[in-house]
Amino acid sequence: MTITQPIPLKNTELYEQDFHQWLETTLDLLRSQNFSEIDLGHLIAEIESMGRSEKRALTSNLRILLVHLLKYKYQSQKRSNSWLYIIREHRTRLTDVFHDSPSLKGYFLEVFAESYENARALAADETGLGISAFPEFSPFSPEQTMDTNFLPTDN
Repeated sequence: MTITQPIPLKNTELYEQDFHQWLETTLDLLRSQNFSEIDLGHLIAEIESMGRSEKRALTSNLRILLVHLLKYKYQSQKRSNSWLYIIREHRTRLTDVFHDSPSLKGYFLEVFAESYENARALAADETGLGISAFPEFSPFSPEQTMDTNFLPTDN
């Protein structure tokens, strides 16, 4: 049985056919400074996508953290170790984001109020308490939210 080598694809075609191979090829082209062969359009799109992905991860982790801080404060009779775990885990994830991308600390502050609004609605749905059980504005500051020693007191 004869195995034939596939005909090499242009880098732009490779992006559609085999994403991982496109990444490897693009890295090789960058390392060798063979810039004329780089699929610049897709490379730019991927870098932009990475930035959006980091922001989405930050917002998601913040929202989950805020939901659990609200539950901890307003549903104290149902507190559990799993809530403490989730609070710690999502603080850690956010800390990791800030370690890798310190410039996202500003974005954290930008999205804090909106993330709280979403967390408030989610906490209401999850607890069945109704949205009016939770304050319109966050009872936790951004600093408290990230403080590993902070847990809200009973309402």
